[in-house]
Amino acid sequence: MASNDAVLLSITDQIATITLNRPDRMNALDQSMIAGLSDALDQIEADSANIGAVIIEGSGGTFMAGGDVKFFYQMAQSPASEARPLIETMINRVHDIIIRITALPCPVVAKLEGAVAGFGISLMNACDLAVAAEETVFTLAYIHIGTSPDGGSTHSLTRLVGMKKAKEIALLGDRFSAEEAYDCGLINKVVPADQLPSATAKYAARLASGPRSAITRTKALLNAAPEATLSDQLSAEAKSFTECSLSDDFREGVTAFVEKRSPQFGKS
Repeated sequence: MASNDAVLLSITDQIATITLNRPDRMNALDQSMIAGLSDALDQIEADSANIGAVIIEGSGGTFMAGGDVKFFYQMAQSPASEARPLIETMINRVHDIIIRITALPCPVVAKLEGAVAGFGISLMNACDLAVAAEETVFTLAYIHIGTSPDGGSTHSLTRLVGMKKAKEIALLGDRFSAEEAYDCGLINKVVPADQLPSATAKYAARLASGPRSAITRTKALLNAAPEATLSDQLSAEAKSFTECSLSDDFREGVTAFVEKRSPQFGKS
């Protein structure tokens, strides 16, 4: 299925793949891509009961080179009274996408290669897991065009890498490697470029074939944890564990453990 020319969506074996598809612009974010991402999420949300994992990737050997600077250049030539509502509308639509990706019940895996810059880092951070090819280059980059970050990166970076490292990444805008991204906790795995498709697919397949309710509830608990008190988190965990323990997947999981075999979740 195609969302639009700028974003492609396919669903196979309970795995939805969102492909950013502006390879001639290094998948830079523009209005058509925003609309395409929103439409792809509409389709995934509508079919969420049948989707166990989502992959977000870029076409043409790169993930995303950030926002389309040509659009911003055009805005910079306009009077502030004209530019402000256009920029605000675009940012609000982009932020809605970040919220919706984070809120998806199933896990989302970022497949990273080439450049991951600007909003590309925000998009990567909204995903639950991230796999990168060895040659991938990262940069938050906003500082180089005279603006502060968007897409929630100031929120996610401080939680993923700590305040000092987040300030280094945001204030200096330096490029850094996949190994550095792995070392500071931004990504989960670094692989040779030719292994990127299989490594990403393996993550997605494991998630899609796992205990659906337990994975959904675990993701929700982890997302809520940074803002919760210990008491609130313990209460949420107790409620979640109880609900999971009444499921067919739990029954299968403990039975498989006792019988010393691999569980077959979602078969009942």
